[in-house]
Amino acid sequence: MQPNRVAVITGAASGIGLASAERLAADGFIVLLLDRSEQVTERAAALRERGLQAASLVGDLIDPATIPMTAQVLRDRYGRCDVLMNNAGVASRVFGKEPSFLNVTQDEWEFVVAVNMTAPFLLSQAVFPLMQANKWGRIINVASRAGRTLVRGAGVPYHATKAGVIGLTRALAGQGGRHGITANTIAPGRVVTPLSSQTPDDMVQEALKQIPVRRLGVPQDIASAVSFLASEESSFITGAVLDVNGGGFMA
Repeated sequence: MQPNRVAVITGAASGIGLASAERLAADGFIVLLLDRSEQVTERAAALRERGLQAASLVGDLIDPATIPMTAQVLRDRYGRCDVLMNNAGVASRVFGKEPSFLNVTQDEWEFVVAVNMTAPFLLSQAVFPLMQANKWGRIINVASRAGRTLVRGAGVPYHATKAGVIGLTRALAGQGGRHGITANTIAPGRVVTPLSSQTPDDMVQEALKQIPVRRLGVPQDIASAVSFLASEESSFITGAVLDVNGGGFMA
């Protein structure tokens, strides 16, 4: 890998985002961790204590100032962005069970759309020129098994936005290929994260029966896929959906 390549990861204070930040930093990337939680500052500091290159930004993706701020930091501090991982996501749940479609409010719908779809679009748009300038880039969007098939408990806004992320990725792949920019989607199955902890245990146990490898995923499973898609070795893969789910969904 060329030196000084920069990766920005949203939702990086915990779960999949943090594991991916740790992995890319270990791979030699300068990693910018972005999260609305103040804990992201501690996470970046812990990486630096290990001799890795990491910095943090605290910002909420639904705040109109966050994405311009992120782009400015990338331009002014690093002069580049090589990898964008759109990982941050939210879901609407009522005690872990899927709320009725008829009960989803417009506010709830717009909030999930803002975080899961609008933010990845705007961030991709913001960093695309930096990738173009270097004729190299990797956009990695995190969708979900719920973007591929029906998942009990995921809710209508979550299903819709995660399917939309896959469509966004394909459009970005079509735009970016001639500039050396690839765009791919990772669609995790059930992974042990703070978000998934909202799911009742009986639903988790039932889901385990449908997973051929007979275990839940861990964030490091997704981080391994991120590492590959961020590498030189993935240069002929774009517009793809990588299902990382232990066989729980097979396209």
